Amino acid sequence: MEIIFLGTGAGIPSPLRNVSSLALLLPEYQGETWLFDCGEATQHHILSSPVRLTKITRIWITHLHGDHIYGLPGLLGSRSFQGAETPLTVYGPRGIQTFIETTLQTSYTYLRYPLNIVEIEDHMQITVPPFDVTIRLLEHGIPSYGYRLEEHPQPGTLNAKKLLADGLPPGPLYQSLKRGETITLPDGRTFCGKDYLSTPKLGKIISILGDTRFTEASIQLAEQANLLIHESTYGAGQESLAFQHHHATCTQAAEVALRAGAKSLILNHISSRFTDETATDLITSAQNIFPQTQLAHDGYSYTIY
Repeated sequence: MEIIFLGTGAGIPSPLRNVSSLALLLPEYQGETWLFDCGEATQHHILSSPVRLTKITRIWITHLHGDHIYGLPGLLGSRSFQGAETPLTVYGPRGIQTFIETTLQTSYTYLRYPLNIVEIEDHMQITVPPFDVTIRLLEHGIPSYGYRLEEHPQPGTLNAKKLLADGLPPGPLYQSLKRGETITLPDGRTFCGKDYLSTPKLGKIISILGDTRFTEASIQLAEQANLLIHESTYGAGQESLAFQHHHATCTQAAEVALRAGAKSLILNHISSRFTDETATDLITSAQNIFPQTQLAHDGYSYTIY
């Protein structure tokens, strides 16, 4: 699994950072790509990334501020122009369906593929293989949501050497045993798949949050996550300003990661007030609380092992 940051800025684009969007690439799952938010110029940044529009199967919108959705109509249209005919599902807060349908109808944009739109609510849980997705309402000026992706456990490895030693040569029956099933041979011998499988491998947990103040919901979404992606619109010592504008500081993001027991934190949604030089203060302050912190920038790639 790989995260590609397509836009890491806050509010408006700047010479250093585009507005919000990131992609989750799933090469181990038929090469699917899931997109999270779609600010203006997202598809332009996709052109210089490994992301392919035709591979995007799901788009998850955190909230309806323009810096998170204004690139969506154009991307939907371009996906169709590129010949995609496979279904696409967009998830987002109430109002996302009206936004999409109105912009497509007004611009006379025809989609050659089926488009499904799901309006989300607090505490909603959606199973979309390979993940169970938990959705929680955060604290922002308008409804803003966070997503917790829990990968389904991976089955254990089949011990082919033991099977061969027990008299079952490789063949189609191995597939049944890999699924944990029990098989019976014509001679009456029985093989139970669970006896030949190693311990299942726990799935990964990824928490991707929309714009938010410091809130307990963020901690719950990030519990034991392999990766937490949290906004960092403000710096250390700017807590009052962050609260006033419904955002969080870098140190509050680090506190969420620490209290949640997350393994890694990436700071995202960086205000244009920070230059390349001053942005280092964000990561230094956060690392004082949570050492496993990194700072996203446009084009940044992070692999989840």
